[in-house]
Amino acid sequence: MSQSDIQQSGPIGVFDSGYGGLTILREIRSRLPQYDYIYLGDNARAPYGTRSFDVVYRFTLEAVRHLFDRGCRLVILACNTASAKALRSIQQRDLPGIDPTRRVLGVIRPTVERLGRLSRNGHIGLLATHGTVSSHSYDMEIEKLYPDRSITLTSKAAPMWVPLIENGEADKPGADYFVTKYIGELMGADPQIDTLLLGCTHFPILYPKIRAAVPEGVDIVCQGHIVADSLADYLRRHPEMERRCGKGGACRYLTTESPDAFSRLAAMFLGEDVDASHVVL
Repeated sequence: MSQSDIQQSGPIGVFDSGYGGLTILREIRSRLPQYDYIYLGDNARAPYGTRSFDVVYRFTLEAVRHLFDRGCRLVILACNTASAKALRSIQQRDLPGIDPTRRVLGVIRPTVERLGRLSRNGHIGLLATHGTVSSHSYDMEIEKLYPDRSITLTSKAAPMWVPLIENGEADKPGADYFVTKYIGELMGADPQIDTLLLGCTHFPILYPKIRAAVPEGVDIVCQGHIVADSLADYLRRHPEMERRCGKGGACRYLTTESPDAFSRLAAMFLGEDVDASHVVL
């Protein structure tokens, strides 16, 4: 590595509107532990799922700029809503003016690339936030990537799941009703679904209850492993970016909300203690 590469290297930024992106970060760090990371959660303005395209775009761009200011050359939007409503605008409209050598990547495209290989009969179910479902981003990516294959995507918003998780109710009996309700409605809309995508990074926290409610033979897809594998492949194919990613194995946590509250909940997502710092976007 040249001296200029060392001077320009920085952490990989991972952004989410709240805590769910920690499930992505956990898998990325497990897959690629050698790199430095900064996680930024915009918890003070969460959830993003019910906000308009313009608001999500503005909030996400503020977060990306903040991570760039902290030295990130590469930022992962570990949030389906931000990926759906802001990624393309930031990539096409903002990056060329900010710094054309930096990159912002999302979670939807790599997920869809994997989905097409996982489904046996082409019937896929999507459980996500209202924002992700209403954006039709998964539908559009499926049409782009599989123009010659018949894939039926049935989507269902699960608006109560994120509040349950963030209020520490994921393992309580009260969560069973809403898990069973949304899965029942989704499977009722298309009983042929053989692959179920959890299209919100919070949802893996509910995995045990989801697995119990989903019919036998239906595969459940969480995004963490997919995004981690996709990032590893991206860095392999782009050595110029790989050289600009710091390699000290460090990870910092930033939140726009109370650092103490963030640290307590983040420990549930990560299974380890977290020491977060407060930031203003």
